[in-house]
Amino acid sequence: MAATPAVRPVIAEDFRRHLNWRQSLLRTARSKPVGTAACIVCILLVLVAIFANELAPQAADAVNPTKNPKLSSPSLSHPFGTDNLFRDMFSRVIIGSRISLGIGFAAVFFGTIFGTVFGLVSGYFGGWVDLVISRILDTVLGFPPLILAIFFVSIFDPSFISVTMAIAIIITPTTARIVRGSVFGIRNLQYIEAAISIGNAPPRVIARHVLPNVVAPIIVIASIQIGNAILAEAALSFLGLGIATNAHPSWGKMLQDTRAFWEQAWWTAFVPGAAISVAVLAFNLFGDALRDVLDPRLRQAS
Repeated sequence: MAATPAVRPVIAEDFRRHLNWRQSLLRTARSKPVGTAACIVCILLVLVAIFANELAPQAADAVNPTKNPKLSSPSLSHPFGTDNLFRDMFSRVIIGSRISLGIGFAAVFFGTIFGTVFGLVSGYFGGWVDLVISRILDTVLGFPPLILAIFFVSIFDPSFISVTMAIAIIITPTTARIVRGSVFGIRNLQYIEAAISIGNAPPRVIARHVLPNVVAPIIVIASIQIGNAILAEAALSFLGLGIATNAHPSWGKMLQDTRAFWEQAWWTAFVPGAAISVAVLAFNLFGDALRDVLDPRLRQAS
């Protein structure tokens, strides 16, 4: 009878790997308390946007003068006060997170894809390809970001796609330059040359060998750009070029609707402005902490 080979204790090994992962996560959280707090705030903002309808005590466009006094200051019944149209600002801030965060994440998604493709192609091929792509990106960077976004949105009717693409365009050059610089640092390494020498086509080399080694900077720049995209959406909405409505507001549109009452009712400017500031600051701090964790040089220095 043949001897039965010994079975490796997979369960124990998986448990140790899971334990090491948890210990590493806790150690990182203790070493980066600000980044950890920012990560928690980012998660809470996303959850608020997902469950906005369940969390909001009233509809965003609910007008009830008997229940909601006009320009009422923050109180227990209205934590963020009411605006000039008798609407509860707490409900509007919660529901407004959907457009602000939704467009922010969508713009960063498309802008990161565009920037990654341009950066990979430019950095890998170099030469005239790099020259043409670099000049295109320099042309885009030559325009003030907000002016370029306004120009793009003014051509098309404001919609989720047009506003998203307008913000994605102003995000793309920064991502492309960072990816291009990372590709320059690895394209002449031995494993890349070995992949080319055995006959791999450039698309396969880029997808299988170059892209996995530049994922870390892509993740970092994407996390930081979310805050910039939220700020850009708020600016477009404040200028009347957003997609917000009374039933589906955004934080920038809330500022526009109450701008004539800021001196009379300070909370109408403070509440949506604080929401924008908290979201932008949280994603920027989280991106900085993520950069410190994923960058080997910064990790070794710490």
